[in-house]
Amino acid sequence: MSQRSETRPSEEQRRPLYITYEEFLDWADEDTLAEWVNGAIVMTSPASLRHQRIVNFLVAVLSTFSEIHSLGEVIDGPFQMKLARSGREPDVLFVAQAHLDRFKQTYLDGPADLVIEVVSPESAGRDRGDKFYEYREAGIPEYWLIDPQLEQAEFYQLDAAGLYQHIAPDASGIYRSLALPGFWLRVEWLWREPLPDATQALLTIDREAYGRYLQERLQQPDL
Repeated sequence: MSQRSETRPSEEQRRPLYITYEEFLDWADEDTLAEWVNGAIVMTSPASLRHQRIVNFLVAVLSTFSEIHSLGEVIDGPFQMKLARSGREPDVLFVAQAHLDRFKQTYLDGPADLVIEVVSPESAGRDRGDKFYEYREAGIPEYWLIDPQLEQAEFYQLDAAGLYQHIAPDASGIYRSLALPGFWLRVEWLWREPLPDATQALLTIDREAYGRYLQERLQQPDL
């Protein structure tokens, strides 16, 4: 008499075919690389080392600049941003001070003010296709696409008609942000190996304000 062998269902078999966003949040944990799109779960791939180094550099520079000028909060992925038809996990997002009430315990309930996606070969189609139109439809004022493989950066800003306009860096290779007033980025910094030190970048961007910030931090008591 033969015995029936038992096999565990694969992750693909265990994954629900259609779920609500609330069910998706219950299903996923902090280590799950997935997004929610129109009721379906879209799995994503782990990031490369160069990808993550660029993310870390941008988060360090943007978050400190935002703190210095009390502009809002910068969060790196994975952290869910819930839009009308999707729950995405941008590589970096910035939420302005006026919209901080959109933060919930496990997701951002509504659009960020700036979204940055660092493109990988696996994500290029989504980042330039579905996400581009979702972010535009949601009214996200500014969208950056950073492609380390091509060493190409694309910057989009929402116009009065609700359409993304491509904003090219100036003749010296500097891009100026809409969502973070006063912030600028020299694009070629992103392709350096190693990447620039975040402190030196901030001193270049806003030496006076960052210098004051460092002095104030030095005068604070130790933890």
